[in-house]
Amino acid sequence: MGNVINLNRFRKRAEREASAKQADANRAKFGRTKAERSAEEKRGDQAKQHLDQHRIDREEQP
Repeated sequence: MGNVINLNRFRKRAEREASAKQADANRAKFGRTKAERSAEEKRGDQAKQHLDQHRIDREEQP
């Protein structure tokens, strides 16, 4: 005869594991401080400005 399983306990454990997995994903996605976000945005803006400054605009010759 197989082991007796308490289905409520099994269901609750599965829900806890799923919520822990979702929490880990959210930490990775949203877990940055305001300073980190602003620093990354500033680096992105500086990189964009750097590329725009080195852009060569050519007019089309017919």
